[in-house]
Amino acid sequence: MLAVAFVRWWYGAGWKLVQKNVRKRMERTSASFSIPTLMRTLFAPWKRIITSPGAGLNAYFRAMIDNTVSRFVGFTIRIFVLFAAGICMLAVSVAGVLQIFLWPLMPFLVVACIAKGLMP
Repeated sequence: MLAVAFVRWWYGAGWKLVQKNVRKRMERTSASFSIPTLMRTLFAPWKRIITSPGAGLNAYFRAMIDNTVSRFVGFTIRIFVLFAAGICMLAVSVAGVLQIFLWPLMPFLVVACIAKGLMP
């Protein structure tokens, strides 16, 4: 009776739970890197470092160059973080797909490993 309940859970609710957990891991990875925020602020200045233009044309151009450099630094850092997020999302999704596909085979693999270990 216990074996039947285990098989029913493993191939029913357990498999659905694994799929749900894979989806949650993807969402947590996306939230950890704040991907929507990074995309929205891709061209924003780095750490909001903005130079206000002073009096005169020279001060205006200097502020413009400083602000452009700050935006370039922000863009570069955010691109690298988005690239790292993409790599992590790919790794999590590949691991999740493997877990979903291997889930039905796990009971057989355990039995096969035990049998292999018992054989000389």
